[in-house]
Amino acid sequence: MAAAVGNASLLGVGYVLVRRRGLAVLADMITFVLLLLLVTAFRSLWFEVVVGVWWLALIAHGWLLGGGTAPRTGVARQRLIALCFAVPVLLVLGLLRFDAQTVDGALSDARASGDCTAARAALARIGFGDRVTDAPLTVRGDRTREACRKVDAASASLRRALRTGDTHGLASGFTGLASVLTTLPGHDRMVDRALTGFLHALPTRDACNTATVTDWLRARKHDHTLLDRAGTVVPKAAPAALLGCGDALMSDGHWKQAKKRYRQLLTQYPKDSRTAKANAGVAKADKAIRLDHANTLLNASGADGWPEYCQAPEKYVDATHYRKGTNRGMFFGGDDYTSKLPSSWQTDDTTKAALIVCVGTEKRGSATRTCPYQSNEHPGTPLDVTFYKIALPVQVYELRTGRKLADRTIQIGGSSCPSVLSYTTTAPYYNSDPSTKQSVDPSKSDIRSAFRSIIVH
Repeated sequence: MAAAVGNASLLGVGYVLVRRRGLAVLADMITFVLLLLLVTAFRSLWFEVVVGVWWLALIAHGWLLGGGTAPRTGVARQRLIALCFAVPVLLVLGLLRFDAQTVDGALSDARASGDCTAARAALARIGFGDRVTDAPLTVRGDRTREACRKVDAASASLRRALRTGDTHGLASGFTGLASVLTTLPGHDRMVDRALTGFLHALPTRDACNTATVTDWLRARKHDHTLLDRAGTVVPKAAPAALLGCGDALMSDGHWKQAKKRYRQLLTQYPKDSRTAKANAGVAKADKAIRLDHANTLLNASGADGWPEYCQAPEKYVDATHYRKGTNRGMFFGGDDYTSKLPSSWQTDDTTKAALIVCVGTEKRGSATRTCPYQSNEHPGTPLDVTFYKIALPVQVYELRTGRKLADRTIQIGGSSCPSVLSYTTTAPYYNSDPSTKQSVDPSKSDIRSAFRSIIVH
């Protein structure tokens, strides 16, 4: 009995009591190796059974070596020694096993509630003794630790996607959660909790980010897991997000993208209460797109210093009607003269213009008067100088239709034959005579008279 109880301590005490110290050392070495394998390579129930069989084998072998049931005398001391070793060891192992079961219960509760914080707190309690007395617990703990790691990484990707609209983050997040469901069974509640947090964050403050997220969720293929629940949030969050995104894009001047979002709302949710606003948004975006196109043609440089519009006019249906009376125009070229026209005749605002007036390079017009001039530097025969009107080639287009209204040359008259004709010469032509062909000096009224027939219908 003393040998059997001594060996029950797993310390080989029974062998020492029967004077088999070699067996004691061998038994201790085997026990150490088995325990080492139990906490490292073979953390499973079947290997726990192996260790248990080894423990029973040690007890049985000690019983046999001690004489079995043969009567003995003077063994009370040996039995007391055996008990002094076996009882503390077995008591410690029992307490460690109880603690392991407590930790296992806390882990089970954490998995049931989907609480990774509680799971980590329970995992932090696992020590070497728990690994020895309940090796499968450490396997379950490692799986829970890995599940929480994946869930946390997936949640971080999903939060980043909500902030930035990053669809790669969405894909990464859902892939991570799906991996937990397929490779780490028993952690569904943790995945469900992470998914719920993600869905509760919709819609975000940024409507366009929300629209990007709901687009991705709408296109996601169902995998018949609890992740399919994400699709239920789409019809609730998407319509408002699409409208809000369209409005935000309009404010930023991205009219084509805004129109696309409004159209998406009308196509995917035709019965939504926001369709009226979406239709208005489409009309507003179309108008802005047309205006942007017209301004692009008017600002793009073309031939002869004219804008591209003057060579390839297009209709701008939102322009002011060309009507009887005075019409405002946008003038391109001839700034020396058009700048002196009344402000009521011209505008820089495309939405207020009825006409596009393309003014060409100044040329010599018809002669008005010839006058003789006497040069102080060269007294003698007078120099006859002829004065000419200013000729400007002009093309006029109706902005609303793109129709050419005029393609002609206007002539600007003005005063001629001043009493003194001033001119400038440069080297090597000092002291030379002025040109015998001079332009008239037009007044504001002369310029207005020349352009009146174009502006006033």
